[in-house]
Amino acid sequence: MRITNFHTFYNEELAMPDKVSEISLNQSDYEVNYQSSHVYRDYGKRVLDIAISLVLLPFILPLVALLALFVARDGASPIYAHERVGRGGRRFRCYKLRSMVANSAEVLEDLLATDQDARKEWEQDRKLSEDPRVTRLGNFMRRTSLDELPQFFNVLRGDMSLVGPRPVTAAELPRYGRNLHHYLSLRPGLSGEWQVSGRNEVSYAQRVQMDANYERNLNFGRDFRIIAMTAMVLVRKTGK
Repeated sequence: MRITNFHTFYNEELAMPDKVSEISLNQSDYEVNYQSSHVYRDYGKRVLDIAISLVLLPFILPLVALLALFVARDGASPIYAHERVGRGGRRFRCYKLRSMVANSAEVLEDLLATDQDARKEWEQDRKLSEDPRVTRLGNFMRRTSLDELPQFFNVLRGDMSLVGPRPVTAAELPRYGRNLHHYLSLRPGLSGEWQVSGRNEVSYAQRVQMDANYERNLNFGRDFRIIAMTAMVLVRKTGK
């Protein structure tokens, strides 16, 4: 699905006709903002994504294969794919190494039905500080971001970028409010401002603001800084 009109998207896809006038997404403002962007946004960013991904691919493939063997020991698929919304509203399957138990949906449903604190935390941030679905190996992969290595294939396919907004589901889009057009104007990122700013301590509202600020101030220097900081964060986590 591609979004050509933000008002139509809100009315038909998100079923929020009473909030369109309140949000007032201005298509002409979006077009002017995008047209005034420089060469890096339009061309250089994609070239950088492809170049870095191709250089890293020979190292990533064996590591993903090895981790997949360990993850698959419970008999379920080692690769997890979940639908996310990308640039222009196009939906795509975002790949990860599975870090949860095979019946994670049932475990989550039972937890939210019996634990009010967990339900409140999930509804607020779409994540749990103590998540019983995550395996021991999955916890290690999440801490070191190894579970996200398959997303380099999403980058090569053009679904994602090395740096960008956090990839979200269609159900999360209403939470972006006035900042939705910032999210939809870029490919979601393998890393981003949220990744290098203590992602587990950042609230959902803060992540939305970070995504909007990134889109407004996008340039090569900013992307290079985030890529360098991501590498440093991962090295520190791996060393723990």
